[in-house]
Amino acid sequence: MSFDEIRFPENIDYGFIGGPLYSTDIVELFSGYEQRNQNWAAARMKYTAAHAVRDPATITALIQFFRARQGRTTGFRFRDWSDYSATNQAIAVGDGTTTVFQLIKTYTSGPSMETRIITKPVASGSQVSTIPQIYLNSVLQVAGTAYTLDYTTGLFTFTAAPASGVPITADFEFDVPVRFDIDQAQIRQEYSQEYYWDSISLIEVRV
Repeated sequence: MSFDEIRFPENIDYGFIGGPLYSTDIVELFSGYEQRNQNWAAARMKYTAAHAVRDPATITALIQFFRARQGRTTGFRFRDWSDYSATNQAIAVGDGTTTVFQLIKTYTSGPSMETRIITKPVASGSQVSTIPQIYLNSVLQVAGTAYTLDYTTGLFTFTAAPASGVPITADFEFDVPVRFDIDQAQIRQEYSQEYYWDSISLIEVRV
């Protein structure tokens, strides 16, 4: 699958509406009870925006970005301003053997929990000075010495396997891997310096 490690322009991505999307089949029985089948193990993110009153420079940048991705063909990074970071996130517990771990984010409410795989961490962020920060038993590890991180997959590899029972936690920011959910741009010009793109749709891709 074609994917560009480039983020959707941040000066354009404000104003998007969207969030987690699930796929659920529901069969209603004659008794009134339901049978529900969850098709996906985790949600896909979906976003839509209608951008108005864009100056020529901004609309040109948006068109260039859309054409370079060739519509739905090529994926890219997107900053979801409603959910883009994790702090003191429990990743795993060392077993003395495993050296490679996946960044994740967990969402817990009552007895239920969803684990989200994070594949697009960012190298620098706004909430902590160094992104990401990896800890063993609450002790900050030195990036490049104690571990390395693949920013295209979210996998990080320790130089030495964490000892058995040692908790691994992390602070990080992340993007969402998405693609355009449209193949044609719908841009209209109402005045000489005002442009509208009535529906920009994005859908998360599995990478």
